[in-house]
Amino acid sequence: MTHEFKEIIASYAVAKQQGIPAVMATVVDVEGSSYRRPGVGMLILKNGKTIGAVSGGCVEKEVLRQAQTVFDSGSPKVMTYDGKYRLGCEGLLYILIETFEINNAGIESIQKHLELRIPFDIKSFYSKIDDHNSNMGSVVVFEKSNTFFFSDQVDQVSFPQHTDTECFFREMKPCFRLIIIGAEHDAAQLCTLASVMGWEVEVICSPKAPKNLEDFPGAKEVTPVSHEELRITNDDDQTAIVLMTHNFAKDLLYLQAIKDVNVSYIGLLGPARRREKLLSAFIEYYPEVTAEFIEIIHGPAGLNLGAETPQEIAIAIIAEILSVIRDQDPIPLQDKKGAIHDDSKRKSIKTIHVKD
Repeated sequence: MTHEFKEIIASYAVAKQQGIPAVMATVVDVEGSSYRRPGVGMLILKNGKTIGAVSGGCVEKEVLRQAQTVFDSGSPKVMTYDGKYRLGCEGLLYILIETFEINNAGIESIQKHLELRIPFDIKSFYSKIDDHNSNMGSVVVFEKSNTFFFSDQVDQVSFPQHTDTECFFREMKPCFRLIIIGAEHDAAQLCTLASVMGWEVEVICSPKAPKNLEDFPGAKEVTPVSHEELRITNDDDQTAIVLMTHNFAKDLLYLQAIKDVNVSYIGLLGPARRREKLLSAFIEYYPEVTAEFIEIIHGPAGLNLGAETPQEIAIAIIAEILSVIRDQDPIPLQDKKGAIHDDSKRKSIKTIHVKD
């Protein structure tokens, strides 16, 4: 969700400069099944333009209609959408709609945290009982309790006080980052598809055959750097690396260069026998390597989807990365028992009641 919020902030910054009013619609709770889970949001501009979505497209028209009253009054409201007879998901959605007028300092702080990959929280206060409660609204919380409200009209001293107000909390982790080491045609395909996912893609290429951003549509940056000079900074569990130089010696050298990174996934291109040969050579050089590092190495990278073309292989790799970072055992959804979305694994989401 972070990359969607990043796009919303960037679009709002432009709209603010143009003097276009905006409201924000956020799904704060769901009863039953829904296309998207709580936390998704949609920015609505006064000129009718929208950024983001709260469903697969079936709820947005009603959100746009109800947003007009927030534009007119400036007061927040909770919209309830029952999809039992209108949606395939048959869920009951609670959507908080509020004015969105973050000041320049707030915009800069959010963008700085996103750029530096520093997590922050968003708390949305709402009421299912009183859908026009003036104590409703959202606040961005940074480290050291530094906060910015979605709306400057909120009484920040007394907010919130209503005993029936609930709080939807979500941690905004850094945008997921994919580092591709390699610059062949298949690397460009993986870059393109990953960027469509909203991932921040960085490409590492050989300084002897430098490439540029035009060669990798969607890439955030392309860096010609040798294995001796390679430094992965801001590595975290929101980062994956795929080695795809198509050269055994180069892959081995780059693998040695990243042996101390703390990421969630490392993918190796090529058949299983190549992986075993590569890891054997690597361990021979670094016998002290930890078991934890070896466990995050996946090779051949990708799920068994019958992929043949570079585009299909890229999809298989992305699918495996998703299954790893979401801690899922890939199976057909028709074979999955229970709900599609397992909220028990979404530790960043919880609902609390606010007391006096």
